[in-house]
Amino acid sequence: MENTPPRSVGTFIELLIGAMLTSTGFVTDAYLILDMSRHWSSYYKWLEKGRWSWLALARQFTRLIMQVVEEDVIHLAIDDTLTLRASKKAPASQVHHQHGNKPNLSQYVQGQCWVSLAWVAKFKGKRHVALPLLTRLIPSVGNTGKLVAANTLIRAIYQLFEGKTVRVLVDSWYMRRVFIESMLQRGFHVIGQIRIDTRLYDEPVKKRKRQRGRPRKYGGKYTPKLIAHLKRTVVTLPLYGKEQVVRFRSKLVKARFLNGLLVRAVWCEFKSDHGQWKRASLLLSTDTSLSPEQVIESYGKRWSIESMFNQLKLSWGMKEAWQQTRQTLHRWVHLTMVGYGLVQLLGYLNTAKVQALCRHSPWRRETPTTAGQIRKGLLMIFRHVNVRAWWNGKCKKFEPPNWRGSDYVESNTLNTV
Repeated sequence: MENTPPRSVGTFIELLIGAMLTSTGFVTDAYLILDMSRHWSSYYKWLEKGRWSWLALARQFTRLIMQVVEEDVIHLAIDDTLTLRASKKAPASQVHHQHGNKPNLSQYVQGQCWVSLAWVAKFKGKRHVALPLLTRLIPSVGNTGKLVAANTLIRAIYQLFEGKTVRVLVDSWYMRRVFIESMLQRGFHVIGQIRIDTRLYDEPVKKRKRQRGRPRKYGGKYTPKLIAHLKRTVVTLPLYGKEQVVRFRSKLVKARFLNGLLVRAVWCEFKSDHGQWKRASLLLSTDTSLSPEQVIESYGKRWSIESMFNQLKLSWGMKEAWQQTRQTLHRWVHLTMVGYGLVQLLGYLNTAKVQALCRHSPWRRETPTTAGQIRKGLLMIFRHVNVRAWWNGKCKKFEPPNWRGSDYVESNTLNTV
């Protein structure tokens, strides 16, 4: 990382690997899971007062993903999640509306709201996995809402995607004019779901020569009756991990809430397992060159961020992450996110050595290459290793001492983040 004192790099690597291997959100567990060589208080002090930036860490991790994941089109997903808190003294702890409609929770809950940005990568086997890049804790005071937080996340790293084709995938909460226009100014396209009754208009008829009055901005309004007369197409698409039957109608329209911007609107319905058609949804894409099938498939990739939240909170301890201040909490959560992302990147590579990490249960005939299985294999290695001794400050590489490369390849060397 930039501007990080060389003497603190060892502490950073120890905490990063500890956060990667532990299943809880406590710094103490990260300290105990490895052979830490310093007093436990030094790690807390480094988190609280160390001269390093979690934003620089996120940017460096984004650069690493660009080197590993090779895709013509980059898909970024933005969504928010809640971590429940019983205490009101936790940073930014307040009452939030629980819009997930979970039956075991009340409609309003005490907790912390995180708005996160993730890179959706396509793994082998047509599986999409979200790699966390940045997250922002919504403060309990002030006017910083989810839209402001989403714009802040994009503004922090958008320069890294210069010259790339980027599509931002969001749900209906973020499909607002201020957010979409901000993305378009940065050269990003937006694909998201909007209300089914959103006012959409046809393109106006061109004004005849010498016709009186100013040119019309909108054509006829699309009512449910007019939408029903559009051509309906039934296709089978790979969505949400399986082949699904979808029927849709599509049209290039002008969106009133976007001040007449020409967009691609797709009215789609999914077929349930019982053979019945579900309620229609309306998808919108600012990239009018995309086909309706591409819009539906691109928006389907957004769901991987929900799986990312589930794994971060349940398997990597984000729901238990606790610090006294908002800044320190941001630092620790981003260390946890990068640790989770590094394990997922190993699953993306899926080399022979990565598969060997997953073969730690001899009674299983076939072992899936998942982040949890890879972490178990890494834990069996790092629990017996003095991690700080692997940091070579002279060449600034993380590698075993007296390493000559006889049993490793160059790509397995972890450069400093």
